[in-house]
Amino acid sequence: MDTLFRLVSLQSSDQQSSFKSSRTSSSSRSSKANHHLFHQPFQNREEEKYREECGNNYHVCVDEDFSSSSSSKHLQPHPSTAATPTPSTAATTTTASTAHVLFELADFSFPPDLNIDFASSSSAAAGGGGGGWAAQLLLECARAVAARDSQRVQQLMWMLNELASPYGDTEQKVASYFLQALFARLTSAGPRTLLTLAAASDRTCSFDSTRRTALRFQELSPWSSFGHVAANGAILESFLDAAGGGGSPQPQRLHILDLSNTFCTQWPTLLEALATRSSDDTPHLSITTVVSSASPSAAVQRVMKEIGQRMEKFARLMGVPFKFNVIHHAGDLSELDLDRLDLREGGGALLAVNCVNALHSVSPAGSRRDLFINALRRLQPLIVTVVEEESDLQAASGGDGGGEEGEEGFLKVFRESLRFFSAYFDSLEESFPRTSNERLALERAAGRAVVDLVACPAAESAERRETAAGWSLRMRAAGFAPAAFSEDVADDVRALLRRYREGWSMRSAGEADDPGGAAPGIFLAWKDQPVVWASAWKP
Repeated sequence: MDTLFRLVSLQSSDQQSSFKSSRTSSSSRSSKANHHLFHQPFQNREEEKYREECGNNYHVCVDEDFSSSSSSKHLQPHPSTAATPTPSTAATTTTASTAHVLFELADFSFPPDLNIDFASSSSAAAGGGGGGWAAQLLLECARAVAARDSQRVQQLMWMLNELASPYGDTEQKVASYFLQALFARLTSAGPRTLLTLAAASDRTCSFDSTRRTALRFQELSPWSSFGHVAANGAILESFLDAAGGGGSPQPQRLHILDLSNTFCTQWPTLLEALATRSSDDTPHLSITTVVSSASPSAAVQRVMKEIGQRMEKFARLMGVPFKFNVIHHAGDLSELDLDRLDLREGGGALLAVNCVNALHSVSPAGSRRDLFINALRRLQPLIVTVVEEESDLQAASGGDGGGEEGEEGFLKVFRESLRFFSAYFDSLEESFPRTSNERLALERAAGRAVVDLVACPAAESAERRETAAGWSLRMRAAGFAPAAFSEDVADDVRALLRRYREGWSMRSAGEADDPGGAAPGIFLAWKDQPVVWASAWKP
C-alpha cells in the first residue's frame, strides 16, 4: 500500500535508511507492503497549530447575533484533563473574569431533568447503545436547537464547552467537534466555517504531510485499505477474465477512471499484481484520476502532481506500461462531462470505474446522484467498484434527501452523524497513539465533515452518506447488476484484517443489518458495527 509514497527512497539513500519495509503476499493478485514509520513527537505547540486552523477561540465562536450582549464575546476553551470532568468540577473552573465569557455562571445549573451517565464510555455510542456523556449532552442540545429553546441551548452549550476538548479522550473530542458544528448552525455560519477550516487545512497541506497521514492510517487501521484490496481484486479479476477471452495476440489495455479521494494509495498493489505477469502479457494500464472540489486548491494540485510523477516512476520500476492523468474539477462531481474524457483510448481499452467514497460527494439535491450513476452506465465499463462508508445521513426518509431539513430531518441526521463519527473516533482512539499528528489530521478532517452535515444546507452537502441498501437500489435502477467477490478476494481481505488489532472483522451482506437483502458485497465492521461497504457492479 505504501509503495507509491516510499518511491522517494529510490532517489535518496538518506531516505532509504529512514524506513524499513517488508513485503508479504496473501495471493498472487494482492501483495501488501508492511511498513514502519518514524513518529514525529507531539509537541506542545500542537495546540497553537489547532488554534491557527480553527481560530483563536477554537471551541466555538459567538457573535452578537447569538449573545444577549451587544458586544462580541466568546466561549473560552479549556485544556484537556487527565480524567473526565463532571459538571460540578467543570463549573468551578470558571474564573472571576466573567466579562470575557459569553454566559454568566449564575445563569446556569445542571438541568434537573437530565440524567447523564458520566461514567459511560464512547464505545457505547459507537456500538449503537445509549452513548457516553458526550452523545447524551449533544443530543439534548440538538433537540433544544431544533425546538428553538434558546435558554436550554445556552445552558447545554455552556456545559459542553466546559467539558469538551480536541485533545482529550474520545468523549471530549466528539463533544468538541460537534459543539463547533452546532454553534456554526446557530450563527448561520456553516458554509463560512467550512471554508475557513478548509483554507487552514490547505495552508498546512503538502506531499510529505499527506504521505505521513495516509501511510499511518493504512498501517494502523484497515478503514481505507479494506476497500482498496476488495476493489483491486474485483478489477483485476474482471480484467483477466475479459483479456483471457479476447484472443488478441497484442497486450490488452486497461483504463481505470478513478473517482476517489485516496490520493492514489490504492494503485501500487495493483501495479505489483500486473507486474507478476510475463513481459509479453503485461497489459498497458492508464489511470485517470478526478479530483473534485468546490474550488480548486493549489496545495492539492501540487500534491497530485508529485503523486503522478512517483506513480510513473514506480510503474517503470515494475515494468508496467503506464499512463497517468489528473483532472481537477471545480464543482459538483455530477457536473463533470464524462463523455468528453478519452477513456477508451481510441476504442481499444477495457474500462473500469473505481468509486471510493466518491458517490456521497455528489449533491443529494434533485436527482443528481441517479443522473451521475446513469452517466457511468453510459460509459459501458467492464466493472464499477463502489466503496462507501455505511451511514444513513440523508435528511429525508426517502427520495433524494436534498431538500430543506425540518426539525425531524435535522435530528435524524444529527443522531446518525453522532453514531457514525463516534465509531470512527473510537476506532482511531484504539488504533493510534494518543500523541499522533497524523491522528489529529484525520480527526480535523472528520470535524470538517461534521460541520458540513450539521451546519450546512443539505443540498450543498458533500458528506451525505447513504447505506449500502440505498446505493444498491440506485445502482440497480441505473442498469447495473451486482458482481460477487470471489473467494480469493475475500481471502485477501481476511488476510489484511489479520494485520490489525482485534475489533475489526469482515461481514458479508447477508450477515449485515440489511433486512431487505438489497445490498450485495462485503462490510468492514468495527466492534460488530458495519462502517465501510465494498461492492462490485457490472452493466
